[in-house]
Amino acid sequence: RQGAISKKLNQVMSRAQKEGWVDADAAPTYRNDRPVIPVISGNKRKLGGMIHDESATGKTVFIEPAEVVELSNEIRELEYAERREIIHILLEFTADIRPYITDLLSSQDFLTTVDFIRARALFATRLGAIRPQVKNEQLFDWREARHPLLYLAHKAEKKEIVPLSFHLSDKNRILLISGPNAGGKSVCLKTIGLLQYMLQCGMLVPCSDSSVFGLFAGIFIDIGDEQSIDNDLSTYSSHLLNMKYFLKHAAADTLVLIDEFGTGTEPMLGGAIAESILEKLNQAGTSGIITTHYTSLKHYATSSEGIVNGAMLFDNQKMQPLYQLQVGKPGSSFAFEIARKIGLPEEVLGSASEKVGQDHIDFDKHLRDILRDKKYWEGKRQKIRQSERKLEELMGRYEQELLESEKQRKAIVKEAKTKADAMLSGANKKIEQTIREIKEAEAEKERTREVRKDLSEFREELEIEKGKEEEKVERQLKEIRRKGSELETRRPDLHQRSKKTLAQKQVKEDPEIRVGDMVRIEGQDAAGEVMEIKGKNCVIAFGMLKTNTKLGKLQKILSEEAGRLRRKDQSKVNLGEWDVSTRRVQFRPDIDLRGKRADEAMEIVVDFIDEAIMVNARDLRILHGKGNGILRQLIREYLHTMDLVEWYGDAHLDQGGAGITVVRLEA
Repeated sequence: RQGAISKKLNQVMSRAQKEGWVDADAAPTYRNDRPVIPVISGNKRKLGGMIHDESATGKTVFIEPAEVVELSNEIRELEYAERREIIHILLEFTADIRPYITDLLSSQDFLTTVDFIRARALFATRLGAIRPQVKNEQLFDWREARHPLLYLAHKAEKKEIVPLSFHLSDKNRILLISGPNAGGKSVCLKTIGLLQYMLQCGMLVPCSDSSVFGLFAGIFIDIGDEQSIDNDLSTYSSHLLNMKYFLKHAAADTLVLIDEFGTGTEPMLGGAIAESILEKLNQAGTSGIITTHYTSLKHYATSSEGIVNGAMLFDNQKMQPLYQLQVGKPGSSFAFEIARKIGLPEEVLGSASEKVGQDHIDFDKHLRDILRDKKYWEGKRQKIRQSERKLEELMGRYEQELLESEKQRKAIVKEAKTKADAMLSGANKKIEQTIREIKEAEAEKERTREVRKDLSEFREELEIEKGKEEEKVERQLKEIRRKGSELETRRPDLHQRSKKTLAQKQVKEDPEIRVGDMVRIEGQDAAGEVMEIKGKNCVIAFGMLKTNTKLGKLQKILSEEAGRLRRKDQSKVNLGEWDVSTRRVQFRPDIDLRGKRADEAMEIVVDFIDEAIMVNARDLRILHGKGNGILRQLIREYLHTMDLVEWYGDAHLDQGGAGITVVRLEA
């Protein structure tokens, strides 16, 4: 029937297009489940049939041609018959299963539970989730926790996600997170809330199996903006309503999660209200994770028990967030740095700096310096630990190989001794037999001569065999010595460590360095005599040459060691294996300290002045920049302590001015 309708409809459509009743690009369609043709309104009476609809403009009407009305009615009757049959079948089926309704409902509940468990298991498999250790306490000890949705999104794009690790306990219950915008504070907060809620709903969580989760009776959340025109609520009012609820219901077994604490109103007043709310939550013993930009809250957390600062780290070299949480120090907002990266005019930033005040700028800068230095020293500490582990492994392997070599030596000596005893025993038996034969032959000359010849041949064989055994033992011992030599060659670190241990032992016996003591500079083989001590610096004489260095770089040595080092090189003073004449040619009288940390820059200055004294340079230039003048002041305080410095001061204005310190040494 459908095929017949389609065929008939196309025929009518072709005829109508030829007559110009319909548009050339028109096509049959359906209205109210009836096949129709779109006809121009002015031609609707030229085509017989039923009108089912018209266009919004009224220019087109949709007519079901008379030729297909009867066929459409037949199809509609068949559809009604089909529907009646379906209802009849369902009624019969329902009557059959009605006696089993209780069992069916029970099975439905069981299948729902199984499906829910299976869904959680499949989701946990996708996340790589585990069941962590759970304690009925209010604590956090998370390792490598991951936001589930962020993890799946990054996994689909084959990107790595930065995991979250932190620890909170009774001593520090509230974590106040600060840091730059788009640095990951809100993601960190949502990760904590989502994983804690997942765990308390009976779901596995994506984290390390060494993680420990606590349990909370209530989880209070204030994230996002709930302003409402209908309820006459502003952004700040909605936050305050949440805070009112938190203060009323917060207890020691509740967890509070607040994003952008105190925002939405005048910063000074909002910060004061936020500080008071935080104080009340802390007094209630509540646990919490709170994000903020307010400096007043950072100061309050530093001086309050139960609250600890946390920072989202930021790479100020690449000017991009690292998405890593570091507990213990407040974070900087990096507002000026981010604004400078975006391209705001410098005059705008300069004006903003003046308005906010130098104290606030310095505080933010000190935070960044602390975070940078901590990251630097943590990297150094990690490298030292790795080196120590490798050294311990090499020492263990070295000692094991030495023990095996000693066992081999003892086994070879024992075997040689056993063979020698056997040879000696055989020789004694041969001699006794020879004596017995001589006696039995009654001293017959010919027989005696034969016996003596046999004895002489036996002695020669014995000597040959003895020589072979000695050569064999010597070869084996030589092989052991070769292995020992290879071990020594492979272990220069052990040799250096032994030398360092010896030097440390000598220093521990008499750690104080005095005038007249023999010393050497760390990492160098030249022995010198302490001529003068000035605070943390001293003057050392290496033959005819003198140098100025820090006491911390010196190792006190015995007079025997000093004599050995002097005999080792009588012709020249070898300080760190650099030649004075070559150094004089290569020496540059200026250095650039811009971008260096204060401690790193001062080490460079000390070495630079020492080298200038060694090569008899007089006029020096130290480029440190203007900035806040801290590095300039440190450098000049050091130069003031140097007796060999004749004069220092600012460079000429057209040569750098206060950004460069010019130094003149005594001739």
